[in-house]
Amino acid sequence: QSLGVLSVVGYLVLGVIIGPSGFNLIPKEFIDGSSFIIDMSLSLISVLVGANLRYDILKDMLKQIFAISFFESIFTFLLITISFYIMFDFLHFSFSREYRIIISILFGGLAIATAPATILAVIHETKTKGKFNSFLLGIVAMDNAFALLFFSFIVIISKTFIDSSSIDNYLLLSIIKDMILSIVVGGAGAFISEIIDRVFKKNQAVKTTSTLGMIFITFSTSQYFSLEPLLSSLVMGIVASNLSKDFFLVKKEFDNHLKEIIFLLFFTISAIHLNITFLIHMPFAIIIYVLFRITGKVTGVWIGSKISKGDESLAKHLGIALFPQAGIAIGLALSLQEVAGFEIVAPIILNIIIATTLIHELIGPFLTKFILIKYSKQKNKKA
Repeated sequence: QSLGVLSVVGYLVLGVIIGPSGFNLIPKEFIDGSSFIIDMSLSLISVLVGANLRYDILKDMLKQIFAISFFESIFTFLLITISFYIMFDFLHFSFSREYRIIISILFGGLAIATAPATILAVIHETKTKGKFNSFLLGIVAMDNAFALLFFSFIVIISKTFIDSSSIDNYLLLSIIKDMILSIVVGGAGAFISEIIDRVFKKNQAVKTTSTLGMIFITFSTSQYFSLEPLLSSLVMGIVASNLSKDFFLVKKEFDNHLKEIIFLLFFTISAIHLNITFLIHMPFAIIIYVLFRITGKVTGVWIGSKISKGDESLAKHLGIALFPQAGIAIGLALSLQEVAGFEIVAPIILNIIIATTLIHELIGPFLTKFILIKYSKQKNKKA
């Protein structure tokens, strides 16, 4: 921080230095087993992001949040999908053209996700406050809900191109069922946590510990039943913050004592997995993904703001603040490795997403910080 560099960037650089792309100081066994730490970090981060969708704070902006997030997700998906489809031959992918549409729509679905951890870290570090922060985190929460939903349906569509015989009439219903069950698990986790908190309402330390435990249980339960653990965590945060007036006290404890540790673990370990050499092997795919993704974000935010008749300055600034992308996109890309029929496309998609993460996470925090400070100064001048 004394050098004017955000902590999140420092964590990423540290991860690259100590990882295989740097001095290779971390044993391979630790790297292979670190997914547990990343999962637990993402579960807490998702809850904290969901906790910002409080009805009492955002009730006048919910329509605008939904409109902006919806159009921003649609335009990002379309721009990435179309650009990869048109430029498929130019990018020299190492598989046949029959995978053209599959690769294109999968990248389109992944591009929707925004990194909640990065934006939370920047807000925490800049110490900016106000409705814009809640609005921004509300958009991020809605973004990632859309990303989870879109990507699940995109995988189904992709399977029809790979092997039409693998699709049955009940697969779509199965995905919808999994989404609903994920929401139920998240809601149940919030209700159980609230009951425990009321039992120990005079002991803040126990309340914080039990809530933390319930977050991990909710995530793990959803993961065990092959649901969407990030969606469950997100829903738990939304329900818990709206269900209990005291949840902000638990959130405050997380902010004061756990957040920095979680950010350190998540970003450092994520960067350890980055393969820097891949930036050289497929530079055009990486550049196209980064440029068209932010173009889709900015365009969608502008259109969504106009349609919802929202704050005009939001239309100008918010899209840039959504540049960061990391863990959720990587998590979704990793999930493809386990899906039958995607053995050919999954590795290349994962490598490109990990490579673009380095760009998104090195540049993104500075853009988000710039927008947060700029918008904060504008509001102070108006006041």
